[in-house]
Amino acid sequence: MANTKQSSASEASKAGKVLSNPKSSAIAKSLAGSVVSQASGKGGKK
Repeated sequence: MANTKQSSASEASKAGKVLSNPKSSAIAKSLAGSVVSQASGKGGKK
């Protein structure tokens, strides 16, 4: 069964800030990347 869960635009925005912060840890960036990949919108998977 496919994963149909999606992150909100607000969560994706916060995750983007984590990804762009050079002080963010590797695990934080990994989790933020997961949130961004699950976000709906332009350029994202649906």
